Amino acid sequence: MNAEPDWITTPITADLLRGALDLERTERGLLPHRLPPGARRQIPDDQLAMAESQPSGVRLVLRTRATAVELDVLATKRVYPGAPARPDGVYELLVDGRVAGRAGVTEGDTLTVDLASGSAECRPGPVRTVRFTGLARKEKDVEIWLPHDETTRLVALRTDAPVAPRPDDGSRIWLHHGSSISHGSSAAGPTGTWPAVAASLGGVELINMGFAGSALLDPFTARAIRDTPADLISVKIGINVVNADVMRLRAFGPAVHGFLDTIREGHPTAPLLVVSPLHCAIHEDTPGPSAPDLGAMSEGRLRFVALGDPDETAAGKLTLTVIRSELARIVRERATADPYLHHLDGLDLYGEPDHAELPLPDALHPDPAAHRRIGERFARFAFGAEGAFVAEIR
Repeated sequence: MNAEPDWITTPITADLLRGALDLERTERGLLPHRLPPGARRQIPDDQLAMAESQPSGVRLVLRTRATAVELDVLATKRVYPGAPARPDGVYELLVDGRVAGRAGVTEGDTLTVDLASGSAECRPGPVRTVRFTGLARKEKDVEIWLPHDETTRLVALRTDAPVAPRPDDGSRIWLHHGSSISHGSSAAGPTGTWPAVAASLGGVELINMGFAGSALLDPFTARAIRDTPADLISVKIGINVVNADVMRLRAFGPAVHGFLDTIREGHPTAPLLVVSPLHCAIHEDTPGPSAPDLGAMSEGRLRFVALGDPDETAAGKLTLTVIRSELARIVRERATADPYLHHLDGLDLYGEPDHAELPLPDALHPDPAAHRRIGERFARFAFGAEGAFVAEIR
């Protein structure tokens, strides 16, 4: 019978975390945030508040000789009555950059959300432990990637050998902002979101500011990007503006300009890549809003439908086709004075042929295989020999 390890408890501090902009101390553990306090005070809805607290791209990064690691966590499990049960969040262990383990917890707080009304009720639950064992007893870099779509409070970190923050290796920091697709909806795990795939291939440190349902050109998000140290920046704009039906063409162009202007205040010469929407059949030529398909839900499936009227595009309602054209125009015109600004058509990442091969299971979000394909293509377009993140100034 194996003896229990002699555990060392290490305080969880900001220098052990990557990908978080703030670490809030709560009565029930430390809560990583992907927006800073000033931005959070201006959040207008529960959707963004929930999304930014879900630690997509956030990971503990350690240097240690430990053979066993335990992490006490308080997860928030989401329940949507009428929709299929959500899978438990995945914790992924990387050792020297390679995935070496996966784990999860089945209990925690329970947040029940009514998709029709948006109302929510939270029921407190227990702290549970994620454990990884059998690691080689040698000096190594260990990363624990937190679940990308499950709010997670960090309660305690234990190892059977001392840990220290991993020293800075000089890797560039890539900050990416986008919608639920960038956040990682329907990805198999935190290292399987397309930004995590691209970051691994590009050899960069990821800050993922993809917020499910909330890439809406909010000024406080632009200021958060402006004020966050980063070497490379990308912003993926469009799908949430359409499926939330929050804007018309007259407002969209100036809002994009203002968003980019604010980012440039803090990052005047960083390569900045504007990415237009991926192919999404329900919104290519049909405006929003989108909503859950009640017929599919009655069959236990989650699927979305577009509720807008295509004829209203003449009056300024937005579709993905309209947004792609407008973003290409804006970047083309701004680039005459900004040699560090680049454009990437989202159809080059996931287009109609990809949809035919790897259709969006719920009509909005890519599946794990499509996430990988998008990440690999982004890495090629951004980090390849002629990519926006490596090319010389035009």
